[in-house]
Amino acid sequence: MSSLRDRMMSKTAEVRAAKDIQLDPQQEKSVSPRTAPGMAAALATAQQRIVQLEKAGSASEALVSEIVPNPWQPRQVFNEGKLAQLAESIREAGLVQPIVVRRAGAGYQIVAGERRWRAHKIIGKETIKALVVDLSDEEMAMLALVENVAREDLCDYEISRSIRRTEREFPNRKRMAEALGISRSELYRYLSFAELPEFVVKDLDVQPRLLGATAAENIVSVLRGQNENEDALEIAKGLWAQVVTGDMDQLKLGKAIKQALSGSNKAVAGISDRNIDKIFAGGSHAGSITRDSVGLTVKIKAGMLTPDKEQQIRALVAQLFSDADEC
Repeated sequence: MSSLRDRMMSKTAEVRAAKDIQLDPQQEKSVSPRTAPGMAAALATAQQRIVQLEKAGSASEALVSEIVPNPWQPRQVFNEGKLAQLAESIREAGLVQPIVVRRAGAGYQIVAGERRWRAHKIIGKETIKALVVDLSDEEMAMLALVENVAREDLCDYEISRSIRRTEREFPNRKRMAEALGISRSELYRYLSFAELPEFVVKDLDVQPRLLGATAAENIVSVLRGQNENEDALEIAKGLWAQVVTGDMDQLKLGKAIKQALSGSNKAVAGISDRNIDKIFAGGSHAGSITRDSVGLTVKIKAGMLTPDKEQQIRALVAQLFSDADEC
């Protein structure tokens, strides 16, 4: 099944870029978004609204320190390599296109251009060119959601977070599904992330790509009504740890939990004795150390170790057992 982003992109393949859209004078007088059913219409409306804002805004220099991201921004993880490239380009040639902001308290919130703002922070710029515009919460929410989902490779958890933040701007979920061009059943699938156990959500906040919407919905369906069942949550927690460490496919988790709860999965009988410690390198998950009734397992993801570090680990293990023999 194709991803949400792929399907959105196929629907918007013929939609022109914002800079190429010539607005009708009557459209420019409108101050409210005209979000129509279907992602193509939603994206076209978002693009037109950006053009309106760029024409109406007044360019000025704003302090980078007084600007904060759009509170409805769905993206949690930005590509550091691409940000570094953008920062270097801005350092050499300056900022070609100002960011768009709205006033918020004593500072500003970003409407469009968060990557450019982050790049300015990387190179230590104190000010940034900005267009200051008036924009409602509803417009802020929808511009962030539609533009990012259609144009960036957001994962399901990030889409879910943005949908939940944006939900209150719509009269009901039917209207929201229409605005996004998805079915209500698909919308509910994304909303199921909010019903996951807390230990899953905490890991997703750090590594949002661990779990897709289909898998999340399956887990929620299996655990529904089990909130007070500590044994069920312990089983789910132990199996979830296998997903985090890469020992279990996320799509198999719901079924594994169901089998364990029904007593048909003998393999998880000793799961309460399993202890898994995650290993992180910076903010990235590098591997795990697992201790269970079978033994102690150290797993390091491919590419996380340099040849020198691998040799150090091998030498350490050899030394540990050499010391044991001498005793």
